[in-house]
Amino acid sequence: MSRTQLQKRKLKVATILTVLIIMIFGKNILERRNFNDLGNSFVSFYDDRLVVESYIFSISEELFRIKLLVNHCAFESDYSNAVGEITKRENDILKIVEEFEDTDLTIAEAGYLTDFKKIIQENLRIADYALLYSDTQGINTQKVKEYNSSIERALVDLEKLSQIQLEEGQKIAKKAEKTVNKSKIWAQFEVAALVILIVIIYLLIYTSRSIRSEFVN
Repeated sequence: MSRTQLQKRKLKVATILTVLIIMIFGKNILERRNFNDLGNSFVSFYDDRLVVESYIFSISEELFRIKLLVNHCAFESDYSNAVGEITKRENDILKIVEEFEDTDLTIAEAGYLTDFKKIIQENLRIADYALLYSDTQGINTQKVKEYNSSIERALVDLEKLSQIQLEEGQKIAKKAEKTVNKSKIWAQFEVAALVILIVIIYLLIYTSRSIRSEFVN
């Protein structure tokens, strides 16, 4: 084999090695990016979905307790205390809503949450418990129905919000799965690249020995 042919072969090998090294280096950069994306997915799933679902659960519990106070108004002996408890629970709900608003909301979430907040602020405020019940008039059935209707509307909003958490959680899970699959593909490529490198190194060693033998002979 002439020196010119040898140099050409070495140049080809060097080119292949360079390409493989660059690809492996690029793979490592992409791998780090994939891991960052995966980490962000887990953080988003916890902060914006699991935590939010706990908000929804807490709000639902408060609403049901308010509904019990309204529906059992005939059994309340201290009306002023009942109004105070309802007001406190409504304020607790609004505090949770504020925390909810600080999360990464989708457009649909923002819409349902705004409607829910409006119901709490405008439809569920009881200035006087006597509007629901009095010793002389008994239960104000119409007012109780109106109040319960507002609570049901609020619960529908919560149900929609809970459904969104499920849908968004599934999206995050699919995104994480896609990231993992990409990592698997790149890992397979890395193994293949390493095998090719080993083969090239072996061929270089073998070729070098063959060339030495030719020159010696």
